[in-house]
Amino acid sequence: MPPLLIAFFVLTAIFYTARHIKLRLKLAGINGPKGIPIFGNVFELIGEGNVGVVKALTKFRDEHGSRVVMWLGLNPYLIISNGNDIEKVLSSQQHIEKSWDYDLLVPWLGRGLLTSTGSLWHSRRKLLTPAFHFAILEDFLTIMCEQGDILVNVLETKKGSEFDIFPIITRAALDIICETAMGEKINAQRKTDSQYVKAVYRISDLIQYRQLRPWLHNDTIWSWSPSGREEIRLLKTLHNFTDSVIQKRKRMRDENGKSTWKKPAFLDLLLDHQAKNPGSLSDICIREEVDTFMFEGHDTTAANINWTLYLLGCYPKIQAKVQEEIDSVLGSGSGGKIPSGDLAKLKYLECCIKESLRIYPSVPLIGRKLAGELKLDEDTIVPPETRVMVSFFHAHRDGDVFPDPLKFKPERFEENQDKHPYAYTPFSAGPRNCIGQKFALTEEKIVLAKVLQKFKITSLQKPEDVVLLAELILRPKDGIRVRLESRE
Repeated sequence: MPPLLIAFFVLTAIFYTARHIKLRLKLAGINGPKGIPIFGNVFELIGEGNVGVVKALTKFRDEHGSRVVMWLGLNPYLIISNGNDIEKVLSSQQHIEKSWDYDLLVPWLGRGLLTSTGSLWHSRRKLLTPAFHFAILEDFLTIMCEQGDILVNVLETKKGSEFDIFPIITRAALDIICETAMGEKINAQRKTDSQYVKAVYRISDLIQYRQLRPWLHNDTIWSWSPSGREEIRLLKTLHNFTDSVIQKRKRMRDENGKSTWKKPAFLDLLLDHQAKNPGSLSDICIREEVDTFMFEGHDTTAANINWTLYLLGCYPKIQAKVQEEIDSVLGSGSGGKIPSGDLAKLKYLECCIKESLRIYPSVPLIGRKLAGELKLDEDTIVPPETRVMVSFFHAHRDGDVFPDPLKFKPERFEENQDKHPYAYTPFSAGPRNCIGQKFALTEEKIVLAKVLQKFKITSLQKPEDVVLLAELILRPKDGIRVRLESRE
């Protein structure tokens, strides 16, 4: 090996070793698992596949408290799960950049609202906020209700048998998001072999796989690996689909550049802006935001609908109370559109959704990159090289804030709870809170109301037997086994 190359590797090793020691000293005041040299706590996280993440982080919190420093390779991660610390991060106007981990999403989502920062993020947030105005959401109600009726028909064929409901709900959510975001019907509920649908599912798995393996973080090494080559193929499928839809929608616009579609989609709002403000948004920028909306808007809502149904299936008395409310507001029902005014009356159903998000938050963890030092208290200052992870999963299960935390008690949200405002943040909080939370809650209410109007659901697994995967979304390892019976 040439002497210059040897010198380069030696100096690089010295640099990272010195940096590592310096960070260790600065973070010495925060407890955490020891780990092993070079790899840190990697093998505790991946020892049992993605199941290991929930188990390891729960173990770390039980042993070391609501502030834990762990190491992924040579990089420190501060895991926080108490309201005071979460507030200092999420409410900050300074620490708004997402952590490095989100860069793994860039090949798919580009620099859309989720992954952008600085002036780009501010401009995109300002542009997209009107897209989630209640008047726009009203236009989406018909689509959500139509797809909810299709879901009921699909579930009708499963009635009386034991089956995994998770993928069925996920395909319904994907149908809703494709039609509302892009104006494109993909019929995921009836056409389960769609290459686009398969690509969406698979690329999320690959991103999580790469995140937990520091030796695959380098872009070149990743691109050479079998998983990296698979990701490239999947990206081609995903981007080609979105690009084709964008061009199709552009062709269907009148001479004034306005949409001629009866049901405007999220994409049309972006194309309207592009037409009115030439040069403001390229087609690539539009694809980034549509793909981001697709990614953030289907898996999260699908997870919460699934977990809510699961919990209602575990608590038949609560399920009966919800169904009594639905019947009183909507009647027995035979499909069709649910008026927004009626949705607003489903108060107890909304409490169930919120309580489900407490026990099983759709997004269990988020990460932030520190723009400077983070002062948690007088004795604890976190250096900017630290990656901060907010664990909603553990904050929401804090027994000091939520007594009997593993019990499903929707009544918690019927009362004014005396708790820290950042102890429960399923849609994040502060300047980078979820822009689509009203969209999500509307969809969840519609789909749940449609299903519960028609069926009685029985969950066939106890909560302690459900193995959790903390991937990009909180999922059950072996699905959710249920049995449906007709209410008629």
